[in-house]
Amino acid sequence: MKIVFTGGGTMGSVTPLLAVAEKMQQVEPTTDFFWIGTKSGPEKQLVEKYNIKFSAISGGKLRRYFSWQNFLDPFRVIAGFFQSIKFLRQTKPDVIITAGAFISVPVVWAGWFLRIPSIVHQQDIIPGLANRLMAWPAKKITVTFEESLKKFYPKKTVWAGNPVRKSVLTGSKERAVKEFGLEKDLPTVLIVGGGTGSLAINKLVVEAMEKLVDFCQVVHVTGGNKLEAKKQNSRYHFYEFLTDKMNDAIAAADIVVSRAGLGFLTELAAWGKPVILLPLPGTHQEANANYFSRRNAAWVLNQKETDSENFSQTIASLLYNDSDKANLSRNIKSIMKWDADQAMVDIIWELTGE
Repeated sequence: MKIVFTGGGTMGSVTPLLAVAEKMQQVEPTTDFFWIGTKSGPEKQLVEKYNIKFSAISGGKLRRYFSWQNFLDPFRVIAGFFQSIKFLRQTKPDVIITAGAFISVPVVWAGWFLRIPSIVHQQDIIPGLANRLMAWPAKKITVTFEESLKKFYPKKTVWAGNPVRKSVLTGSKERAVKEFGLEKDLPTVLIVGGGTGSLAINKLVVEAMEKLVDFCQVVHVTGGNKLEAKKQNSRYHFYEFLTDKMNDAIAAADIVVSRAGLGFLTELAAWGKPVILLPLPGTHQEANANYFSRRNAAWVLNQKETDSENFSQTIASLLYNDSDKANLSRNIKSIMKWDADQAMVDIIWELTGE
């Protein structure tokens, strides 16, 4: 069995596929895995830790707003299509799997051209442009939430849930205390701005830091938009990326502040972590956040209306309210459909006839 995964640019399209790889490796240890990703995204480092052969292709962002890059992107996508055909002819995979990302579009279409079946996984409530472009050539579409079924072709769409890496659940608070230099008896807040880094969240953290360290310690994952604090503090620990240490950071966190991408959010749900979401304005993340908020599975802040004062106040309000934390923890676990990794493996067997 040979499987090509494709995705990248951010980690959201990567982690669910790694969960499928973990499960597939467990049930079929002889499976060969390959990955097609971006040239500059953060995914390469994590993918290679799973001993998956990584290759990068050209790709465009398929923007729906004006940018001079729009004139170049069609040529990058076309180049990526022919690079994908060459790669797929060389590796001869049985199936291609993606969880979104623009880099996947030429790969899935190249697979259709070569008659290699593809599985497209839809994580978010509302499908993005990339997945809509891949829906037609895909053999199967899987969705995280039941209400997303109506967004795709009924005959080939399956409600599966969102795969979660089992390795994420092996995090250790004790290990985190040593790795991050944490104080054992002080509440810990994990703040993550996404794989490419949220400049808005990073600025909020810096501006609110003096208030935050009065009542908690912070592990701050800055992402690609690294922003160093104006003033260092022993209770503030920032990292550009954590990759294989993220499981320990989650384990140590009493609450988590995050964007509303479903990849990381599903991992937090598996842990049952109380979450404060700051969805990226004007994107699918707002629909994700609203879905969780309506079910009392997360608190949500509006980025445009949030300053350092109410940011720190909201964190303190949740951190020291055991009842609210317990409710959020229970609800975020129950909101998800689990065992999606096994559902995806079953679909792989179905498509490949194994």
